[in-house]
Amino acid sequence: EESPGFGEEPDGLEDIEVSRDVTIGDASPRELQATDTAPLRGADAAEAITDLVDGDPVERRRAALALGEGRRSEAAVDALIGHGLADEDDDVRQFAVESLGELGGERAGEAAIAACDDPDPWVRAEAVVALDRLDRRTYAEPIEAALDDGHHAVVRNAMVSLFKLRGEQLLPVLLELSHADSERLREWAVHLLAGVDAERAAARLDAVANDETQPKVVRSTAARALDADAGKFRRQFSGGTENDSADLPGESTLNRRPDL
Repeated sequence: EESPGFGEEPDGLEDIEVSRDVTIGDASPRELQATDTAPLRGADAAEAITDLVDGDPVERRRAALALGEGRRSEAAVDALIGHGLADEDDDVRQFAVESLGELGGERAGEAAIAACDDPDPWVRAEAVVALDRLDRRTYAEPIEAALDDGHHAVVRNAMVSLFKLRGEQLLPVLLELSHADSERLREWAVHLLAGVDAERAAARLDAVANDETQPKVVRSTAARALDADAGKFRRQFSGGTENDSADLPGESTLNRRPDL
């Protein structure tokens, strides 16, 4: 119900005003099934590796994800690093770093750090998720560096990961990002300010909630944050970032975008 345009009945797509970076794609049904790893379920890793190396884009995407669902092996890690992260297809690289985060290990961490410099923002955003999943404390430095990324999803993922690690100590960062150009970052910053029991946090939330120049979703998020119990809010951020998006504002898991 907080989504822009909720309750409106446009005559056609041309009448829909999109205020966020949403695009309507033209993927084929087969491409939309690339994240379905069922065809490789029960197969050995060698088959998935073959698809990752020699398959078409859909097969490579599926293989990259399937390797993360299987048992960790050096062959799987080698394939994901040597082929998955070197693939020309952005989605293959994103799924490869996601799977490396699932498989774990020092080499996976090193590869995820390198992926933080990928030209595609969704690969970089997924790399932050992987680092958080692997060990957010060990990889706090590259995660913090991601706060300077130019894409909202990367910065948001880093912000959430660091909030999990530092809690109320992240107040200066959250206050700064509550003024970000991106409304998505402002939305997430005020959402996380709900976990900070401090006068500066409450004052900022009150200002945002009553600022008519802010989008409705940002104002309403700030208003809810004002009513939250800070301690209870922080405790809900105790698990891995990949499980947080069900009740929080963020990216849809439907398109496999990072969902911290």
